[in-house]
Amino acid sequence: QVRLVESGGGAVQAGGSLRLSCAASGSISNIFGMGWHRQAPGKQRELVAVITYGGSGDSTLYAQHARGRFTIARGNAKNTVYLQMNNLKPEDTAVYYCNLVSTNFWGQGTQVTVSS
Repeated sequence: QVRLVESGGGAVQAGGSLRLSCAASGSISNIFGMGWHRQAPGKQRELVAVITYGGSGDSTLYAQHARGRFTIARGNAKNTVYLQMNNLKPEDTAVYYCNLVSTNFWGQGTQVTVSS
């Protein structure tokens, strides 16, 4: 059984920062990458950032709303991923989920609330 656990969410004021963490464990044969998505109330889940692992190095992809403010990075092991979020805005308020790329494995989510 595969398990993903996110942490690091919380409440901050606009302009503040948060660092989310996600660790995957369980029977994972191979990890091609990990990603962060978010879902705000009344909205569909959307991509935030993805990091994919390659033999010649990692590749990252950011949604337009995250570019220049958020940074995705992995830990020393492929089963850990971080999301550094700077200059947070009220519209970043959402539940943030991590997932394993090319799988249906998702974490339970961590709440991020940004007040103006």
